Amino acid sequence: MAVTTDLGISASIYQSKAQDLTVSEDRLSFRRAVHLASGTGAGKADKVFHDRRTLAASATEDLDLAGVLLDAFGTAITFVKVKGLFVAAAEGNTNSVIVGNATSNAWSTLLGATGTVTLRPGASFGVMAGAADATAYAVTAGTGDLLKIANSAAGTSVSYDIVIVGASA
Repeated sequence: MAVTTDLGISASIYQSKAQDLTVSEDRLSFRRAVHLASGTGAGKADKVFHDRRTLAASATEDLDLAGVLLDAFGTAITFVKVKGLFVAAAEGNTNSVIVGNATSNAWSTLLGATGTVTLRPGASFGVMAGAADATAYAVTAGTGDLLKIANSAAGTSVSYDIVIVGASA
């Protein structure tokens, strides 16, 4: 199966300030993007997982990046390298979505063993994780392959979207 991927982040910002005789302006167009051809080496990816998920109040889940997640066609995916990760918390959430810090067998090459990112309702997190190089962020089956996602509090469930792009070798 062929996989072609374009990953990107961008920010377009315009600022202005009225002066005595003029208006000062600052325009920023910040863009970073990478194109990944189909395959497993540098500049390539061959595995994709995406889903909209819901966690009950105070619940957590460990996403196993090596052999348990299913692609869009129902085939089990084993990531050996992650080249892009995007997570977006639903705007309608009351609680936050916490990404990272699995209790055991943590996939720690991106956030470290104890690192987390907290996504308040409506927030997004995305990283082109070493996407263009051959190394990217390694996944080690059985010992370093769990990405924890958690609902930050009791009372209500949370929903989130996730996209993971990577390579099988």
